[in-house]
Amino acid sequence: MPDLLKKAFDAVSALPPERQNALAELILAEIEDDKQWDEAFDGSQDKLAAMAEEAIAEYKAGKTRPMDQVL
Repeated sequence: MPDLLKKAFDAVSALPPERQNALAELILAEIEDDKQWDEAFDGSQDKLAAMAEEAIAEYKAGKTRPMDQVL
C-alpha cells in the first residue's frame, strides 16, 4: 500500500464510525465511477476513430469552417 494511502486510512480510522462510513461510500462511489468511464471509453475507440476519419475527410474536402465563422 502506498504511504499516502496508508496515511489517509490511518487518519480516517481516528474518525467516528459514521464519518468513516461516509468516506468509505465516497471512495467506493469514485471507484465505481472510474470503472464505468473506463468501460465506456473501452467500447468507443472504434467509433471515435471512425468519427475522426470522417472529420479529416470533410476538412480535406473543404466542407468545414473555422469556429469563429460558424456563429
